[in-house]
Amino acid sequence: MDVAAHAVALGGIACYGFANIYVFGTRPTESLVRYVNLVKGRPADQTGSVVTTPERILALFDWNRLPDGLDAARVRKLIAGLLELGPFGFRGPARDYLPHYLTQDDNGVRTVQVVSPGFACPSNNFFAKVLEYTTDSYLYGTSANRSRRLTGADDEPVHHRLAPLQPEFGRVPGFFMLGQADDDAARRRYPHHEPMSATVLSFHKLGPADGSRPRVVVERHGSLALDQLRAVAENAGLGLHLAPGAQRRLEPRVYGNEALRAA
Repeated sequence: MDVAAHAVALGGIACYGFANIYVFGTRPTESLVRYVNLVKGRPADQTGSVVTTPERILALFDWNRLPDGLDAARVRKLIAGLLELGPFGFRGPARDYLPHYLTQDDNGVRTVQVVSPGFACPSNNFFAKVLEYTTDSYLYGTSANRSRRLTGADDEPVHHRLAPLQPEFGRVPGFFMLGQADDDAARRRYPHHEPMSATVLSFHKLGPADGSRPRVVVERHGSLALDQLRAVAENAGLGLHLAPGAQRRLEPRVYGNEALRAA
């Protein structure tokens, strides 16, 4: 792990296990974000996601810019509850120090998307080791695949094993592979999650009022089932609003040696 962390600190791009799938991660510089986007087949300036250790997540959000009617204590309880279950993504008001290529404007609110593998994932130790060697407090992360813009496919492959990624990305300059000890065992550790991109919930805005609970917005229905998400939200005193287009569009498509059930 130490050698790999040094490599990322120096500008390398790691392909590594992230809960129940594989992702790419590197330092959060504009040139590296643009390069990974281009390798994947995305526009170079596509906004990136942020990953970091669990204890650093809350510092990435500006808690003074929550929408009226939403208090920070409820959101923090929601985040903790979801990360106990496994991988999840959150979009909220961004702190001022975050760069433009990792933030996005949404009706005048500058936001950042933070994706975590959950509290129990060993990749958190990898993040911590990389950050020991840099002045950063976070990294850039994205799914380990080619964009549908490049492939022309209806969906993008989601990999829960390293083997299919090695011939495709193993010789791309700057990329290197970090395999898990047992990919199938890693997937089984997350029984509530499909092996697909994480569900993303936003709290920089609220859904239409429906009763007394503020309704945070499901922007992407990914790996976590909605009934599990709803239970955690209700425990935090929050409701859910499913944004238009947020539903799972296709069956989970996993590139290992098997096809998984429909969501």
